[in-house]
Amino acid sequence: MPEYGRVVLTLSNVLLPPEKLYPNPTPSIIEGLPYDVEYDLRLIGCELIQSACLLLKLPQTAVATGQVLFHRYYYSSSFVRRPMEIFAMACTNLAAKIEENARRIRDVINVFHHIKQVRSGKTIRPLLVDQAYIDRKGEVIKAERRVLKELGFCVYVKHPHKMITMYLKVLEKEREKNLVQTA
Repeated sequence: MPEYGRVVLTLSNVLLPPEKLYPNPTPSIIEGLPYDVEYDLRLIGCELIQSACLLLKLPQTAVATGQVLFHRYYYSSSFVRRPMEIFAMACTNLAAKIEENARRIRDVINVFHHIKQVRSGKTIRPLLVDQAYIDRKGEVIKAERRVLKELGFCVYVKHPHKMITMYLKVLEKEREKNLVQTA
């Protein structure tokens, strides 16, 4: 009996073919964005996802999944055309769903709003549920759909650090913090 719909993505079987990776130009570079700016946007996006997942109390696998989705998306689309913050929110929300720790989209938007206020040194104020919030929510939902469509709904990520943790448990070394951190 044939197997349908079995998609397994690993480090040896990735969504990005070699022609999309460095030194070949990304869509952002083709549209005139300097390499260092693209690098900074990728870094900031991943930091936002990391901080948001921490505040949302998501597991580290959700963080890693969100960051992988973020990078995969921006190897197919441009930072010039698609706002980084909105897509970081979408990838965070999507990763939470994929890792079966779904959060309300309102919580994701509120956490990103909080992070933005803290980073800019502004007084922390709650996000009002007004037309701007409703518009932002719609943008995040559309961005989530775009990510899914661009990646062909292939969003499964097999994280290598899960195997490391398993091996440490088998070797009964999971309590040695220095070894765990190094691994």
